[in-house]
Amino acid sequence: MDRKLPMTSALLENYGPRDLALSHGAGSHVWCEGGRKYLDFAMGIAVNSLGHCHPRLVEALTRQAGALWHTSNLFRIPVSERLAEKLTTLCFADRAFFCNSGAEAVECGFKMMRRYHYANGNSERRRIIGLSDSFHGRTLATIAAAANSTHCEGFLDGDGGFDHAEFGNPGALRASIGGRTAGVILEPVQGEGGIRPADPDYLKQVRDLCDESGILLMFDEVQCGVGRGGAFYAHQQLGAEPDILASAKGLGGGFPVGACLAREAVARHMTAGSHGSTFGGNPLAMSVANEVVDEITSPGFLDQVSVNGSYFLTSLRDLQAANPAVIAGVSGLGLMIGVFLQVDAGRFLSLLREEGLLAVKGGNNSIRLLPPLNVSRDEIDQALKLISRAVSRLETS
Repeated sequence: MDRKLPMTSALLENYGPRDLALSHGAGSHVWCEGGRKYLDFAMGIAVNSLGHCHPRLVEALTRQAGALWHTSNLFRIPVSERLAEKLTTLCFADRAFFCNSGAEAVECGFKMMRRYHYANGNSERRRIIGLSDSFHGRTLATIAAAANSTHCEGFLDGDGGFDHAEFGNPGALRASIGGRTAGVILEPVQGEGGIRPADPDYLKQVRDLCDESGILLMFDEVQCGVGRGGAFYAHQQLGAEPDILASAKGLGGGFPVGACLAREAVARHMTAGSHGSTFGGNPLAMSVANEVVDEITSPGFLDQVSVNGSYFLTSLRDLQAANPAVIAGVSGLGLMIGVFLQVDAGRFLSLLREEGLLAVKGGNNSIRLLPPLNVSRDEIDQALKLISRAVSRLETS
């Protein structure tokens, strides 16, 4: 065994250098250990859907923490039953499975696809088609589905049972479907690849292709769901419904939780013992998620997300028109916004941080702006000023 080497931290170095330590947050703002205040439009990568330390969520978590933390799924968890009823009432699904993350929700969906065909006498249908520039998580199956070479290097042997087609190209998808295909997974709004909403006509064609071929359609709404796009789930604005849906991130408002939702025709084949999760559906996560869902579905909430999202997009496009040497394009849906850059995205993020705004890097040389869904118009205006300052610094440098 190698001699133990000195190091600055015992943490695995898979995240690279991180020089900002945050100490506390409230609403749309966070403070670092040195005391500086930032406007947070990263929100844990679209996780803190109601901002930091929302009173309703703090109260729910505190109340449940004083009552019961964990029982396992050996017993009924009534609060999970309530959440399942709410989610299935809000969308196409009939059944819900709860887990701890988006990757776990996607993995459950993959198993559902394969189990569905196995139970219907088509066990050869095991291959799943993923789309270019997608992201579904960091497990072996989810990196195989996305086929990002950086994420797969050193981890995969073979293709993991996945084929691939170009996002937005129905002809490429048709050519990828074969006699062993079980289904298709796609993000209605791509996140890590740069914020790219799918064209409604494309989604309709994908749905039709799946129906025509007798295969299943799964939407990954881990990032774009739970109000982020202005509807509870983004596909509800884009005119096509899936058979399976993965949900997570904003569902817990900052507490780890994931959900795999499915139609009864698919879900009924996940019989006792076919899948499970030690922590999935635990009372703490379920108590918080119930409050998140109730808040986001309260009267007028999603309408305000759409109004503020439209205002933010329009304002950013005006900034792009005035600064084409820096900003190449702006895209998004609701409060899930991508800014594509002519300059290095990492450098631009550093300038934003210096100005006091936190954002997230995306693919194709972009940044993602993911404010809390209850962000105020004044806070959006403040962010626009900070972005404008960063753009001006680039133009004069």
